[in-house]
Amino acid sequence: MTAVRRTAPVLAAVLALLLGAGAGQAHATGYRYWSFWERSGGHWTYATQGPSLARPDDGAVEGFRFSVSADSGDASKPRGTADFAAICSGTPAESGTKRVALVIDFGVPADAPPGETPPARRTACARVAPSASAAEALAAVAKPLRYDANALLCAISGYPRKGCGEQVSGSGALTTPGRTEKRTASSDGPSLGLPIGAGVVVLLAGAAVWQSRRRRV
Repeated sequence: MTAVRRTAPVLAAVLALLLGAGAGQAHATGYRYWSFWERSGGHWTYATQGPSLARPDDGAVEGFRFSVSADSGDASKPRGTADFAAICSGTPAESGTKRVALVIDFGVPADAPPGETPPARRTACARVAPSASAAEALAAVAKPLRYDANALLCAISGYPRKGCGEQVSGSGALTTPGRTEKRTASSDGPSLGLPIGAGVVVLLAGAAVWQSRRRRV
């Protein structure tokens, strides 16, 4: 049993190291993209459908935020005030149209692609047809827009100049060039650190027990 006692601290250290590495790996990456938000009851809510499908009502407030995040759970919301009356005060209502207030937040320098600087956050009031989508409202006030082959919104007012939903490391460096869609962190699968660590611990424990029995013989 002496060998087991001597090996126990080593096993604990190895397991802690591997578990820590696995946890770090699970939170090491995110995706750089434009997220789409809807304003309701004075709060932002992550949209459940894309801007090309969403059909906001007259008087709606829609938001777009560029940032790096793993999924909708930790996505950054548009910043600043978002009041329809204030944003659309200079755009009078017209019969046969609707007005949609837009908050366009280009994000912070830390989330910007290498070599690019995010423009200042701005708001705009789009007057569009009653059946217009949020994407059409955005196009009315923030061209040029850029989309990829899968209809993912890549750029608003030309920002960023390139890239579209690419995966980046925790430091902001590109890790998977040319990504065309956003994945959630869970889709990357479980970290290998835990099963590998468990296997190592089992092997070391078995070796310690075998050594202990061998000494008694």
